[in-house]
Amino acid sequence: RQRGVEGAVQAPRGMTAATVALMIAVAAVDLMQPSGASAGWLALAAAIAQAARLAQWQGWRTLHDPIVWILHLAYAWLPFGLALKALAILTGMTAAAFWLHALTIGALATMILGVMTRVSLGHTGRPLRVRPLVTLAYLLVSAAAIVRVFGAWLPGFDYPAVIVLSAALWTTAFALFLWVYGPILFTSSIDARAGR
Repeated sequence: RQRGVEGAVQAPRGMTAATVALMIAVAAVDLMQPSGASAGWLALAAAIAQAARLAQWQGWRTLHDPIVWILHLAYAWLPFGLALKALAILTGMTAAAFWLHALTIGALATMILGVMTRVSLGHTGRPLRVRPLVTLAYLLVSAAAIVRVFGAWLPGFDYPAVIVLSAALWTTAFALFLWVYGPILFTSSIDARAGR
């Protein structure tokens, strides 16, 4: 909207409720039979529902604005991780065995980083634009997820190397956040300095 692009997001009726219900079902089945076929089929259904929700938000329109596309990228890890879980359970595909890291490093850590950068700017009265170092941090945290999920399948990578590389990428991403946002968070907001 700030760039003059209009296009309301219209979700099919009941999509949100159905998606939430599926996620609750995934969690409930995980408490009882985390490796059973029902857990796999529910994860697949939830992955499809979450992917449909993500598509309706038209994330491709945000590619010019890192502080927005990072939220879409973080959310994309959710259906992807659920799909990997379904593959791991239903087919035994070993390449999908690290699905939990797609949900934790991919969805959670990436979303946390994206929201922290946005909220820190908004609550200190600054424009919602990130510096190139922050865009790099966004890419590094998702790279950490990719390495952690698929690194063991890359030629020349053993498991300890995957752990070290993924951890280094993750740590660097959050270190860049601290480097850029430390001074912002430890000084008064622009609004306060302007007397508003």
